[in-house]
Amino acid sequence: MGAEEAAPCRHAGAPPTAVVNSVSRLITDLASEESLLGRYGLTAQEYREALPAAIEGIRGSMSASVGDRRHFLATLFEGMLQDGHIEALEKPMYGDDTVYRLTISGYGDVAVIQKGCPDGAHSSVRWSVPEWAKETYLWWLCDSMRYEPGEHVSKGVNRLRQRFFGELPGTVDGVIFHNQLCGRGPRPCPKAASSAAFGGIETPPPCIYVMPDREPDSSVGADEWNWNGTQQRFFPTVLLRAFGIPEEKAPSFTGHVGFQRRAGALRTTITSRYGGIRVTTSRS
Repeated sequence: MGAEEAAPCRHAGAPPTAVVNSVSRLITDLASEESLLGRYGLTAQEYREALPAAIEGIRGSMSASVGDRRHFLATLFEGMLQDGHIEALEKPMYGDDTVYRLTISGYGDVAVIQKGCPDGAHSSVRWSVPEWAKETYLWWLCDSMRYEPGEHVSKGVNRLRQRFFGELPGTVDGVIFHNQLCGRGPRPCPKAASSAAFGGIETPPPCIYVMPDREPDSSVGADEWNWNGTQQRFFPTVLLRAFGIPEEKAPSFTGHVGFQRRAGALRTTITSRYGGIRVTTSRS
């Protein structure tokens, strides 16, 4: 039950770690290829000094921009509003924290905090819960293929665990891993049969993980926080309904994160459910 089991999907055609490491060594060793560097008008010292900035530039050009991510998520929420799944939508202003306010009739307001790949500190632990929110979620829009989706989720949950047991106030009610790659060539999705269209964007249901409350579920010899996935939330059912999944089937598409302390050791479980009895779990 490795970290990659935290999500049911795998990247299609992603290079193995050994190949990635070889390419990394090649890029580094180019500094000794003076004749090749000379063809580009570079010295070995200039290459070494410019390499970090060049890598950052390439990384930025290959990743989806913040604007692209906002467009994807805003289009999805606008579709939910148009179809009556939510009553009102307040989108973030430019320069503000990227927090969407979704008003659900008969319930109240849900905050969705847009973040990037969950393995970064900014995307996992740097957030605050709005005072007006009845439920708050982190939505990870990650287009990186450096790790399998489940590994990204596991890294983010590990960071969240540090904050969960830390002194900072506030907890999120759940995390969501989903972006424009899901269900497409690089990232095939086993939930593709339940895909829905929002403003011309067809996408499968997202991976939803319910997070625990800070109050433990005490048991004999252990303290547990949502270890068996008993924590209930409201928003996952609303979100899944937008994909044509009825309320009675929503639990089979809703995963969970749980923590357990036994004999002083802290453990984590991450379960993803993707329809019927299909389940995948990572424990560490």
